[in-house]
Amino acid sequence: MSDAKERIQKLKELIAKHRYAYHVLDSQTISDSALDSLKHELYTLEQAHPDLITPDSPTQRVGGTPLEKFQKIKHAHPMLSMEDVFSLEEFEAWYARLQKRIDHTQIDLFCMPKLDGLAVSLVYEKGFLVTAATRGDGQIGEEVTQNVRTIESVPLKIEPLENGSIPAHVEIRGEIYFPLKAFEKLNKQLAKDEKPTLANPRNAAAGSIRQLDSTVAASRPLAFVAWDLISDIGQKTTEEAWQFLKQMGFRSAPDSGLALSPKEVVTQWGVLQKRRAKLDYWIDGMVVRVNDRSLYQRLGVVGKTPRGLVAWKFPAQEATTVVKQIEWFVGRTGALTPVAVVEPTALGGTMVQHASLHNIDEIERLDVREGDTVILYKAGDIIPKIKEVLKDLRPKGARSVQPPTVCPVCGSSVARQEGEVALYCTNKNCFSQDQQVILHAARAFEIDGIGPQTITALLENKLINRPSDLFLLKPDDLLTLEGFAEVSARKVVDQIQAHKKITLPKFLLGLGIRNVGEQTAIDLANQFGSLEKLMMTSLEDLIAVDGIGEVVARSVREFFDEPCHQELVRAYEQAGVEILPQTRLKTTGTLTGKTFVVTGTLEKLSREEAKEKIRTGGGKTVGSVSSKTSFVVVGENPGSKFEDAKRLGVRILSEDEFLAMLHQ
Repeated sequence: MSDAKERIQKLKELIAKHRYAYHVLDSQTISDSALDSLKHELYTLEQAHPDLITPDSPTQRVGGTPLEKFQKIKHAHPMLSMEDVFSLEEFEAWYARLQKRIDHTQIDLFCMPKLDGLAVSLVYEKGFLVTAATRGDGQIGEEVTQNVRTIESVPLKIEPLENGSIPAHVEIRGEIYFPLKAFEKLNKQLAKDEKPTLANPRNAAAGSIRQLDSTVAASRPLAFVAWDLISDIGQKTTEEAWQFLKQMGFRSAPDSGLALSPKEVVTQWGVLQKRRAKLDYWIDGMVVRVNDRSLYQRLGVVGKTPRGLVAWKFPAQEATTVVKQIEWFVGRTGALTPVAVVEPTALGGTMVQHASLHNIDEIERLDVREGDTVILYKAGDIIPKIKEVLKDLRPKGARSVQPPTVCPVCGSSVARQEGEVALYCTNKNCFSQDQQVILHAARAFEIDGIGPQTITALLENKLINRPSDLFLLKPDDLLTLEGFAEVSARKVVDQIQAHKKITLPKFLLGLGIRNVGEQTAIDLANQFGSLEKLMMTSLEDLIAVDGIGEVVARSVREFFDEPCHQELVRAYEQAGVEILPQTRLKTTGTLTGKTFVVTGTLEKLSREEAKEKIRTGGGKTVGSVSSKTSFVVVGENPGSKFEDAKRLGVRILSEDEFLAMLHQ
């Protein structure tokens, strides 16, 4: 026992030494296979002597028993947000405000990359990791300790400081991220195994940590960098805190450093932006922070945003490529939408092959033609858009795009409806429309596992004709389709059957009524309470509903007047679909009369949660920005709606400003 104890301790120290070299110093001091051999010996010894297993052992990074739910944990210090700036002028204005507030002519600043991952707080007691928690609402997060323990770059036990001491209590803030090379490798393997691939590194990192089964996090090569030392252990500056973090065994945010003037900040920002594409992690800007700790604290907090730091965001990423072809796709309403097929181009961490063109007016505005070299831009995880055509590179003979005269799917004639830009297929039985209608319904019912290819196969094999037929499918039906085995067929059918109950607003949305979006469906459900009453309502009564108007009212009335749509509703009922009783949302509150657009990735709420809070506060949500929009709530990577809001002068709210408004 004595020999085993000594050997185990030496193995733990040696493995920790190599972990520190690799994750903190970026130096591989031993081969992966040799390190695996050391870990295997440690594991074997611990299995023979289980009493010698300690929480800081490298063998304890494996996932534990799946949790039933995450526990809530209150942060000892709030996890605050940051003010964003998007230009040199906005950054200089922030710096000028600091100078004025503290009467300093020169302020030392510390710059660090703003990693795009999942922010977490780590707490160590007597040197050992005891809790890890997500940001949550800034005050209370979810405890994810079991998942975070699986990450190699998170020390299970902190190293002593240079003076030999280990602080009794330490809180570290940092970012969990998915290295890009590892992410791409994992996606290639998933595709090879015919499994769904992951959307992007940020979502993959957050999704891994938010799994109740920690073996998921353990199976993925996640990484962690520290960007703040919350506990006071003697650091007088952020620069000094960085040194303490390194001594304790953390890798601090790379490419960070001191700037003695705004001019040096501008230089660092430019260098970091140029290096961005070569980094192995996503970043979307640079954090600039007052270096002096006491001065930072003196500056205080506005709302949930410290005055002493700011995130200077990078502009939307752009790239040039060549338009190979302009294709027209038919949507569920029969509208034809042009899409530019481009030469595959890396943009924003993904390989882009299509760009949105919206309609023929947009094509004419850009004067884009097949063969043109164009500038693509992407302001988030959205389909890229064409910013500009480089006409000096236009090939000879490139012809202007002419709108189609027939549907590209069924060959029927197309027409433009009065007052609209879009072209429409005149064939109501167009195959593409059928596919899109069923796909739209599946999404409204929140059915996973049913994508465009599956729906196409079901239609082609005459297994379904309309959305309600999904609920009549049996596993044996799917076995006739390519790519389905017994287990996968049963899984899809079970998923469909589990979603037979649906709220009235979502059912109305799933019907695909023209001009009826998410908010309109809610307004109709609130007003009439039941599908039966709505179907029998006159055009005049529909027009009288607040927020509906004549165009929407006619769309609703014409939809339910169609015998095929009446039959569709009956078919849903016969298939066992249950429309849940409508609970009328309150229509008065702090947000009464206000219209909101929510765009980008929010940190503390999902978009659906944000929209729900708006509705319960008496407000309304819409899908696009107009001069009538009251507020645009902006998260990370907001995209074109953010630009529309600035152009139209619509008030923009950060997530924290939005949450503060809810509590007024």
